[in-house]
Amino acid sequence: MQKEKLRLIRKQKGYTQQQVADFIATDVSNYSRKESGDVKIIKDEWDKIARFLDVAVEDIYEEEEAKVIVNNDHPIFNDSSSGGNGNFNQFNNIPGSIIENLQGYIALLKEENDRLKEELKSPARIKK
Repeated sequence: MQKEKLRLIRKQKGYTQQQVADFIATDVSNYSRKESGDVKIIKDEWDKIARFLDVAVEDIYEEEEAKVIVNNDHPIFNDSSSGGNGNFNQFNNIPGSIIENLQGYIALLKEENDRLKEELKSPARIKK
């Protein structure tokens, strides 16, 4: 789900995606994915973006859509060796808030991974 309110206010205030990305300490491509709804914006980032844009969080915040992908072909979830007792169904009872929290954590780890990859590419790391 695109963050239309966020995008509109950012543009009205005359800021680029790069400027917001710099403020929340991420790269512009990652921020672009956040604004387009492909990557979750966590609460801390909503707060930082609101502070940067000098608006209330409520003015830019839009609910995240839960993106849960179920892979029924995965051997762990499609294992008939359990005698068909349905143990894999225990995962259906995980509360959405826990899934959302884990998705946010995964997004943070991906961001950190991207940041570290960029750091490794940095010319300052090349020893002469």
